[in-house]
Amino acid sequence: MLDCRGLACPQPVMRTRDLLAAESPERVEVLVDNEAASQNVSRFLNSQGYRAEVERRGSDYLVRGVRDAQMPVSSGEPVEAYSCATGGRRILVFVTADHIGRGDEALGRGLMKNFLLTLKEMGGELWRLIFVNSGVKLCVRGSESLEALRELESSGVSILVCGTCLNHFGLLESKEVGETTNMLDVVTSLQTADQVITV
Repeated sequence: MLDCRGLACPQPVMRTRDLLAAESPERVEVLVDNEAASQNVSRFLNSQGYRAEVERRGSDYLVRGVRDAQMPVSSGEPVEAYSCATGGRRILVFVTADHIGRGDEALGRGLMKNFLLTLKEMGGELWRLIFVNSGVKLCVRGSESLEALRELESSGVSILVCGTCLNHFGLLESKEVGETTNMLDVVTSLQTADQVITV
């Protein structure tokens, strides 16, 4: 069993990746101490051809993975393979706050809502949105931006939401759109994108 309790994001995923690379086990168990880490490790195991399940153990989470020959294996990246209808550029939008600009935050929240509504105008080049820090508040129950984000996601845009940030704000259970992610996915996405727009 790989004990990753007390490790900050993205260490549980990275240690799991290293274990798989070194030993290629048929079964793996990873113990973590928060739900975001359990989701990240599960998603990573699934991307590597393991069927993952999570068991709650008091305040900890045990993620079990069993190799499944029927499950596709990704190219080795912790993020899912890139697919874009146009086969063109990959634009990533890195959302670091729940509002745009400084000054009046109510105005900034309105600007952010309009910005997210207008992103669909990028067409097939819009590849991924990543939400960190207070930007994760846009992806949770009660957010005025949920409809726009759901529309983007249903059109094939990938949405990743920082699990550490959701935990920090006590919003993990309130997430309504996107996949809970970790810093390894964030860094890999930034590296893979052809263009990054930060708001």
